[in-house]
Amino acid sequence: MVELKKEIDKLKREHNAVILAHNYQLDEVQDAADHVGDSLYLSNIAAKTDCEVIVFCGVRFMAETAKILSPDKVVLLPEMDAGCPLADTVTGSDVRNLKRQHPKSPVVCYVNSSSEVKAESDICCTSANAVKVVASLPERKVIFVPDANLGNYVAKHVVGKELVFWDGVCNTHAKVQPGDIYLMKEKYPEAKILVHPECSPDVVEAADFAGSTSEIIRYAESSTARTFIIGTEVGVLCQLRSTQTQKQIFLLHPGLVCPNMKKTRLQSVYDALLNKRYKIQVEESVAEKAKQAITRMLEVV
Repeated sequence: MVELKKEIDKLKREHNAVILAHNYQLDEVQDAADHVGDSLYLSNIAAKTDCEVIVFCGVRFMAETAKILSPDKVVLLPEMDAGCPLADTVTGSDVRNLKRQHPKSPVVCYVNSSSEVKAESDICCTSANAVKVVASLPERKVIFVPDANLGNYVAKHVVGKELVFWDGVCNTHAKVQPGDIYLMKEKYPEAKILVHPECSPDVVEAADFAGSTSEIIRYAESSTARTFIIGTEVGVLCQLRSTQTQKQIFLLHPGLVCPNMKKTRLQSVYDALLNKRYKIQVEESVAEKAKQAITRMLEVV
């Protein structure tokens, strides 16, 4: 493993590459990355990097977003079949149908969506800035795709808006039930329960805090509590357990493992750099429209 990481560092220098890894990636991949974070943080890095090659350790929509923001860069996705079932629930055609049903209503699309969906949307959002993005729009009625749980969370935190949801959910976060929280509270009564807003509204309501992966990490780092139950993908525990050594960190549900995020291994990163695979391409006409939605999001935050 150590030798493989050395080879990756060598290839990275040779190709002027930067490695970006989402918080849900395997520990070994996070350890090898130059930047680790949530979608919003990595989107900003992709938009600003001077490197010629971006190795995006995540899922396809993330790599597509990086390519849209840096069209002149080579963007590599180490595992080509690392997709996102949530993103796959909605298509560009679906969004066009929603717009016909709700004319003059702007479309906010969660960044967990395809390039085609972004191209049909007015503005993107992440779980970290969804409330701020929706609140920034002057229209009262807003179409929100594809995550209905995140949409419900936003609706509760934005006054005077009517949100039209798409019926999509994250299969991983949807596994968590309120009963899981009650059981962990019985076992660790002093623990703080931190969950992602992709969880169901009932789970979010029962938790002590709901936020994006980065917000969950910041909460656990800054809190004086000693025990935390984490209700998001298990990869977040990598950073927390390495920095918060005096605190107890537990996973809320054993099923909080995204199989697509876990496809990328250190060997995948090495192969991507060595063979320049797999290159992400986004059709120019789609990329231009999608970039407008992403850029508007970045201007809000």
